[in-house]
Amino acid sequence: MTEKTTTSPGPGRPKDPAKRAAILQAAQLLFLRSGFEGTSMDAIAAEAGVSKLTVYSHFTDKETLYAAAIRAVCEAQLPDLYLGQREHDDIRSTLRRIGNAFCVLINSEESIALHRLLVSMAGQDVRLARLFYEEGPQRVCDGMVVILAQACARGELSIDQPLEAARQFFTLLKGDSHFRLLVGYGERMTEHERRQHVDVVVDLFLHLYGASPG
Repeated sequence: MTEKTTTSPGPGRPKDPAKRAAILQAAQLLFLRSGFEGTSMDAIAAEAGVSKLTVYSHFTDKETLYAAAIRAVCEAQLPDLYLGQREHDDIRSTLRRIGNAFCVLINSEESIALHRLLVSMAGQDVRLARLFYEEGPQRVCDGMVVILAQACARGELSIDQPLEAARQFFTLLKGDSHFRLLVGYGERMTEHERRQHVDVVVDLFLHLYGASPG
């Protein structure tokens, strides 16, 4: 059951960014350790070193905090998806940078643990599955669509269905290595192996969607 409170801060009261960051960090840790239902707002407040009232002043309920925690991780690890392509960078450089950051994120111990937790709960709580998908994978793909549209406008790519192309790009990046990590059979790629893998994926993607000269 979603936890709520009727208490709210006074109108116009400024929020403390440091406390918000501490709450998000605590939420990420506890949701990963204990799952959504096993994590209380009291526990998050204690972990963050703030009052429960402070948690609710930043996040109206546990679902809102859960979604914000997922967004915060994605935005921290994949800033290019939310800031757009860097000036003077070509699409190959941008795809490589995003690809490497994405692989680091999805293959991290925290990400693998969360993925396993969500799969173990599959079918039990569609609401949480939707929240995770919309705030994680879907927002990542939506950000990629913007990048691809910008590249198409510059004539670097030719894509009729950018959302499908974005999904293909990230699926290729996951590859066999990510699946083996999920099932506990295999080691994480070294930095050299990861960069080689990303380069191959980028080459395939550009071969498929690169604009023909002319």
